[in-house]
Amino acid sequence: MKSIGRWLLWVVLAGLALQLFFVLRVALMVVVDPQSTAFMRSEAWRVAGQSLRSDKDWRWSAQWVDYDEISPHLKRAVMASEDAGFAEHDGVDWSAIEAAWVKNERRQELVEKRTAQLERKLAKKPEAAEAAIKAIKPPKVIGGSTITQQLAKNLLLSGERNLLRKGQELMLALTLDALLSKQRILEIYLNSVEWGEGVFGAEAAAQRYFQKPAAKLSAYEAARLAVMLPSPKFFETRQGSAYLARRTGTIVARMGAVQAP
Repeated sequence: MKSIGRWLLWVVLAGLALQLFFVLRVALMVVVDPQSTAFMRSEAWRVAGQSLRSDKDWRWSAQWVDYDEISPHLKRAVMASEDAGFAEHDGVDWSAIEAAWVKNERRQELVEKRTAQLERKLAKKPEAAEAAIKAIKPPKVIGGSTITQQLAKNLLLSGERNLLRKGQELMLALTLDALLSKQRILEIYLNSVEWGEGVFGAEAAAQRYFQKPAAKLSAYEAARLAVMLPSPKFFETRQGSAYLARRTGTIVARMGAVQAP
């Protein structure tokens, strides 16, 4: 029992040390611009390895620009698209998380209902039933994450999905909101978020897609970049997508109701 107690004590102390490390890292960001994030570094390794295996050219673009050098249109477009309540919440939008939870439950129920229907319908054909069930796509999980939560995940955490990592993401988001201003959080987010294969930050994205600096982006161009954020690699190769054009128009219409910090 004593050995178990000591082991548990070490686990608790290690957890506390990790939290202190995270707090100190966030506190440092008050005055120091982070030049990379955990996600950026993992992507750099992946892209580099891919280039070596396939002999493709290494492509990587990331350039820090200060808050005032990013178009106000882009700030409002990203907020309108990703987190309209960014200026008001404490880093976590609990109502959005609750709504996402309900949607995920409903989607899971639909998949389970469809599976049960196929099992009944093809009860006498087990092989066909197994193939049909495997063909059912798993429900898309939505998280209701705020801009602050996305930044917390990209800055310091791995990309795996589990409850422990999600809990750590929530704690980091609250820490970011407590120690940094909304303007600083948005500045770091816009300089580190992914906008395509090896494309990170507003400046790199503006140059990549519109051949201009981030400060010069128009409302439409900013909205188009904002719409790409949930799936940047997907939309990078589908710039002529009808969905992208429609969604861009929607975000342009919403931008007037959003005030950037």
